[in-house]
Amino acid sequence: MDISVVVPLYNEYESLPELVEWNKRVLEENGFSYEIILVDDGSNDSSWEVIEQLQQENYNIRGIKFRRNYGKSAALNVGFEAAQGDVVITMDADLQDSPDEIPELYRRIKEEKYDLISGWKKKRHDPLSKTIPTKLFNSATRKMSGIHNLHDFNCGLKAYRKDVVKSIEVYGEMHRYIPVLAKWAGFRKIGEQVVEHRPRKYGTTKFGLSRFVNGFLDLLSIFFVGKFGKRPMHFFGTMGVLSFFTGLIITIWLIADKLIQIAQHQKYRNVTDQPLFYIALVAIVVGFQLFLTGFVAELVSRNSAERNNYQIEKITPQPIHV
Repeated sequence: MDISVVVPLYNEYESLPELVEWNKRVLEENGFSYEIILVDDGSNDSSWEVIEQLQQENYNIRGIKFRRNYGKSAALNVGFEAAQGDVVITMDADLQDSPDEIPELYRRIKEEKYDLISGWKKKRHDPLSKTIPTKLFNSATRKMSGIHNLHDFNCGLKAYRKDVVKSIEVYGEMHRYIPVLAKWAGFRKIGEQVVEHRPRKYGTTKFGLSRFVNGFLDLLSIFFVGKFGKRPMHFFGTMGVLSFFTGLIITIWLIADKLIQIAQHQKYRNVTDQPLFYIALVAIVVGFQLFLTGFVAELVSRNSAERNNYQIEKITPQPIHV
């Protein structure tokens, strides 16, 4: 199969017939073998009934329905698991993403050998309350991830090589950072394509202001797990040792200073009367706790079923001995 189009949706019954027909026209005009996977994220309108009707009219459509609303990341993850196409295209169901972009996205994945192409909605039809925070988050993500060539990490319109979607797990609010997940999984040929951003035709956005807080926390989580997931002691142990020795050095300095003042018959304060003593004490305790946290995390990591789960791209064929 050439293409799998994965569409997560929540209460989008009005746009589904038009979206499916648009995709069908583009895909068939270009001679692609395809499937359209519609993942209903627990809609409470008639979205599922519309999906069932569309599936009866077109056998290339597959529907998946959640019992309740789990979020866009969960819908994408399930869609990725179900996808069978060599190239996987994701898009939102609100008609703000144009299926006309699919042939060029497919060509770049197949001919230019990209692992992932992310859309860039250079000209947006969103209010400033959404565009300004989005620019700030994109800037922070570029700096933390090292993926400097992407302007819009959260664009719903993306194209992936099949190996990419089968190698990553999307959860929480991490659909915003799929390029980062792909990079941590070893897929480094990541490109960008300017795409059309159309005004929303039906309904309203399903995301509130909380997405920015959750998104930032998930970015920190991705950064930490990707860098220290298999060696947590390197992070907690280093921070713990630094904190412990900082407190220890301050304590030694306070004691030495007191002894010098006694030897010189100068007026002195007790060590416990000085604020630095309590700072040193806290640093020592925190350092010890961080070291223990790293030790426990290391034990958990070593006993995890995923401890030796590594992405293998190729294996040379076994030679035949005659």
